[in-house]
Amino acid sequence: MRAMVCTKYGSPEVLQLKEVEKPTPKDKEVSIRIYATTVTAGDCRIRGMNPPPMFKLPMRIVLGFRKPKKKFSELNWPVKSKRLAKR
Repeated sequence: MRAMVCTKYGSPEVLQLKEVEKPTPKDKEVSIRIYATTVTAGDCRIRGMNPPPMFKLPMRIVLGFRKPKKKFSELNWPVKSKRLAKR
């Protein structure tokens, strides 16, 4: 599957469209297909690591110091279909 991957902080140019392995749901998990998503001002601040000064250190602790801990964003995803794992 194709996904936008963020491997470092910076401007939108750091986002890369890559082929990644399709995740398979584990027990008691659900896999969903995303057909659209949104980009907000908050996403831009987080990906660019450009928050207000008093939030910079706490955000680095939570999100990652040198690069994002998670390569994919996980919010604001409309669901088109889903696949269930074993219960």
